[in-house]
Amino acid sequence: MDDPPFKLETVNKLLQQFFRDKQKTKCNGDALKLMAELLRIFVAGKNALHKGVESSPTVETEHLEKILPQLLLDF
Repeated sequence: MDDPPFKLETVNKLLQQFFRDKQKTKCNGDALKLMAELLRIFVAGKNALHKGVESSPTVETEHLEKILPQLLLDF
């Protein structure tokens, strides 16, 4: 597993929004790496569905902005 394209601090802040007790609930480094990898896979999958005929192998900010609302609804 390579370095995920999402910063671990960003993933941690995203997860913290959904914890009931934000002070006591923590994520260890491995959990953050796994969640970042899952986010990468979800975004890449949604990007592939919405990409159409583009041939860019990387996920750009615009791609993420287009699919983020649908990605959040999938949860």
